[in-house]
Amino acid sequence: MTTHGTNSRQTATARPTDGQTRHNILAAAASGVAPFIARQGGRPDRVFHRVGVEERALDEPTLALDLTAYVAMMEVAAQDTGNDNFGLLFGRQFQPEMLGLIGRIALSAPTLGSSLEHLARLFPFHQQATETRFVRDHGLLRLEYRILDGRIVERRQDAELTMGMFANVVRACLGPSWMPEEVHFEHPKPEQWRQHEALFDAPAHFGQRTNALILRDRDLDRRMPGGDMARLTALCGTLVGIAHDTGEPALLDRVAAEIRARLPDGYPYVEDIADRLGVARWTLQRRLADEGLSFSDLVERVRRDLAAVYIRQRHVPIADIGALLGYSEVSAFSRAFRRWFGVSPLRMRAQ
Repeated sequence: MTTHGTNSRQTATARPTDGQTRHNILAAAASGVAPFIARQGGRPDRVFHRVGVEERALDEPTLALDLTAYVAMMEVAAQDTGNDNFGLLFGRQFQPEMLGLIGRIALSAPTLGSSLEHLARLFPFHQQATETRFVRDHGLLRLEYRILDGRIVERRQDAELTMGMFANVVRACLGPSWMPEEVHFEHPKPEQWRQHEALFDAPAHFGQRTNALILRDRDLDRRMPGGDMARLTALCGTLVGIAHDTGEPALLDRVAAEIRARLPDGYPYVEDIADRLGVARWTLQRRLADEGLSFSDLVERVRRDLAAVYIRQRHVPIADIGALLGYSEVSAFSRAFRRWFGVSPLRMRAQ
């Protein structure tokens, strides 16, 4: 995933410049979102205005949108429509051809296995600062997805719609009745989580390290109905040329992403994260020090940012929030929360 093209991409967003690197997503990812918001009882113009997205830009599938604005658009759409499962439902009806170049690439691959491999390898060109992997795990296959930009903290709706999009790629080959063995999400269990299991017809697990579809490998050699190697090769070149690169996140974002993934298992070890990033522990600590941070500082920051999001989800027990943030005792989480926000978790939730 390090191939580079030479074309620059045009970005359409009204978000202010903050001096930090922007990560982009091609506007095809939002195909049909305006009428879907309206069908769910929301006001598309109000949603777009709040996040700084120009609606006319959504009609140009190869135009680059700011990734932060795109993810926020899905969260605001859920709020505006009053549908907490907005992303889940939007993704369920989102067909691969709507995804633009990356969707057409998946459909043009010769077999299902090739389709999923191309999808995982090239998706970061469609959506920068993203990790997608298609890997074997204990006799099953995992199609994994997560955003690596640590500044994008609240991203449940995006995760759920992306899992729906990915599932529809498989259904394009195996038929509309296909369902995964399991589906995993990195966010806490939603209040209406049974709808997730109903729509995927599979067990849904929450608070996981990454978002993933779990599937069996028995159908990987099945032919894709629209497979065309010549078209596949041309589309891959076009996508890489338009995207230019995968938007490699800054070190702090990568470390924050790994911390976030490991928190549900307890306090993360710096050695594990250094190993995941392919650097020596002392090198990672030195580079963090160059940014004016220690590893523990960054763990604290990630925990605080997630706590601010999770505490608003009133159906999630305080004890579960503490566990998701790597605390073995509620009292320890409560002390940290009071240090961050000046009030207890219960008082914050009451307010």
